[in-house]
Amino acid sequence: PSRSGGPWLLGLVAQLLLWGSPGAWASYLRRSSSCMPIPHHMALCYDIGYSEMRIPNLLEHETMTEVIQQSSSWLPLLARECHPDARIFLCSLFAPICLDRLIYPCRSLCEAVKRSCAPVMACYGYPWPEILNCNKFPADHELCIAAVSMDENSSSRRMPRASCKDCELEEASTAREILESLCANDFAVKIRILRKNTTTTISDFDLDPSRVEVLKHGPLLRTEIPSRLQQWLDIDATCAHNIMRGTHAGVFVVSGEVQSDKVVVNKAYAWQKRNRNLHQAVRRWKHHRCPEQGG
Repeated sequence: PSRSGGPWLLGLVAQLLLWGSPGAWASYLRRSSSCMPIPHHMALCYDIGYSEMRIPNLLEHETMTEVIQQSSSWLPLLARECHPDARIFLCSLFAPICLDRLIYPCRSLCEAVKRSCAPVMACYGYPWPEILNCNKFPADHELCIAAVSMDENSSSRRMPRASCKDCELEEASTAREILESLCANDFAVKIRILRKNTTTTISDFDLDPSRVEVLKHGPLLRTEIPSRLQQWLDIDATCAHNIMRGTHAGVFVVSGEVQSDKVVVNKAYAWQKRNRNLHQAVRRWKHHRCPEQGG
């Protein structure tokens, strides 16, 4: 995703707010529409599970060129992995399935996607657009497109939340700089992360509990660090995805801060043989004293 975030969201929200009148969808029902194949270069919705869409769509885009242009504005948001059903929700509007009647997304689907994705837009100062006001969509007992993923309140799975922070894997600079970074953070841990799947929209990650080496626990209890870091992997899909860089497993030295009921990772280094500065910093850490505090 774009690291600046703002430009694509600005264009996206501007387009949506221009199409915010309550009567717009009703007027669509009075107009004729046609079925067209979803083109390969419509990245948002191609291969979504059906092959044809209605034009004009539910956002009143009249031409395929307009649909492709406007839908591409949402790709960076999907890259933030804010909700596993975000693509389904958006495509039900941009590329409505070609049946004998219009099928809208269910209100509950809209609300679930909004809960997870609106905070990402808010990171950059933009509100959830009025055109996506969930009250406009039908209740679940009506014919509509429902959520596909599990209930986010289910005890068997946490719904990942995207973070405003664009966490990235750091280059292991000098050992001194790494030590200064460890001193500046609340905790520092060497961990092994495993990717549980590669087929769903959102990747799930597990912490290997047998490979947790606490370098600095700060305000945390040593015994609670594994569970707190697993919580971080569950709720910050973007950060974990960026750190893993497409690999299935890896060992990392991560450090960060404790914020009320969660931990936030600020720095992550890959534990590899070529990262000699990182190895040296970890060896020296046991005897290192941070400025104005014990290490």
